[in-house]
Amino acid sequence: MIRFIPLIWFLVISPLAAQERLLLVSHKGASSLDFYTMEGEHLAGVPVGKHPHEMVLSPDGRYAYTTDNGTMAIEVTGEGGNTVSIVDLRTRKNVGEIALGKYHRPHGIDIDREGKRLYVTTENPDQLLAIDPAARRVLKTYNTNGKTSHIVKLGRDGKWAYVSNSRSASVSAINLTTGKVKVIPVGERPEGSVLSNDGKVLYVANREGGSISVIDTEQRKRVADIKTGEGPVRLGITPDDRTLVYALLQGQKIGFADARSRKVIAEIPVPNRLVSLNLSPDGKLAFASAQWDDTVYVVSVPEQKVVRVLKTLPGGGPDPVLEISPGKQ
Repeated sequence: MIRFIPLIWFLVISPLAAQERLLLVSHKGASSLDFYTMEGEHLAGVPVGKHPHEMVLSPDGRYAYTTDNGTMAIEVTGEGGNTVSIVDLRTRKNVGEIALGKYHRPHGIDIDREGKRLYVTTENPDQLLAIDPAARRVLKTYNTNGKTSHIVKLGRDGKWAYVSNSRSASVSAINLTTGKVKVIPVGERPEGSVLSNDGKVLYVANREGGSISVIDTEQRKRVADIKTGEGPVRLGITPDDRTLVYALLQGQKIGFADARSRKVIAEIPVPNRLVSLNLSPDGKLAFASAQWDDTVYVVSVPEQKVVRVLKTLPGGGPDPVLEISPGKQ
């Protein structure tokens, strides 16, 4: 049996301290979401579906939704899971799941500004699903015209969704009204993506291409590439749209790039391979997970240095880490 031990900083909702900041860690290996204080004290673990990959918070900060992929990686064969788990961050309980029916291996997830629609990618078959989280049902499906549909980002206008297709070196721009798809070629094995805060640019990390593709969302066209080290997998952008922060898998580094000049400006080496990276809401901290080593690196973005190393539960396999603020709920 896996035993919870003090781990990572976490930002979530504390029923006892409304303004307390906590960290929420998705443990892919342990199939749970876990709450921690900023000092690393473990507060609670909530079971979710098997091997969750990505998660998103409702706009009011009340719920977290996880994609229960059912496998540890896209290289693993198998039918996979077909649910999205719902965790109440106030009560710290799993309050239900959304059944996806014949759509298996859910991976990427995003939510609209009103919290009325979830958008989830599935790898078996390659689809984008529009989901009503209140009714807990799939409303509409879209063919991505790609292979191994991975991460999804919803455009700022709510009219387009952008899906990275890992095995077809492309991003699908999907019109959510008409279902029309424009396939945009990018680098090899695109995975993580982030939209600029003004909504004008989508940045896509190409794991095997050693680059970040820059897509103009008005033209829905790739306009540039930023060369990185080996294996960029996940990335974030600061609120001023100036700095990209990204995790390198094979390169075992956390990189920084100037979004305007499209040049790498700094790199921080770490001892382990990284699978994810998320920024705090204010953009001052980055949380980069080393899944195979049960470690999360906390990085000061302004200082461009690791300020804390957090050990997670053995075998937990940390993936995304989100900072949340209970006082906003």
